[in-house]
Amino acid sequence: MKSMPRRSDRGRQTLKPKVIKSEAEYRAALARIERIFDAEPGTAKGDELELLLLLVETYEEKAYPIDLPDPITALRFRMEQAGLRPKDLIPYIGSKSKVSEVMSGRRPLSLTMIRKLVAGLHFPAELALQVPTGSVPRRKSVRSRRLQTAPAR
Repeated sequence: MKSMPRRSDRGRQTLKPKVIKSEAEYRAALARIERIFDAEPGTAKGDELELLLLLVETYEEKAYPIDLPDPITALRFRMEQAGLRPKDLIPYIGSKSKVSEVMSGRRPLSLTMIRKLVAGLHFPAELALQVPTGSVPRRKSVRSRRLQTAPAR
């Protein structure tokens, strides 16, 4: 015997839950979420809303990824949050000149600096351990430059 839809379910537009693979499906899911956004938890609409939100979140993570900020940008933000100035970083990074070099991107954060920043400023290690995108490549030593320009014997 087939179960009859409840009176409250009749005429209700439902979106069959499935993995969102296109922008059109994404927009349709968002429209449905908007229509049922005030659904009570534990109801059929509430369950549908919860499932749609998970599907949309999964699609957005793949379609619109948000990269982590580079370490220096994140450090500047942390300084702003805590009301710190560059001189306040000396215990974590080293001398005033090292702080200046790190903050300008001329010097990468060393492992020792990262450990101190993580422990002292509660700076997220996953941010500090990233390779900065705009960093200046290390200069070759004088010896290696001489070897490249020396004439062959």
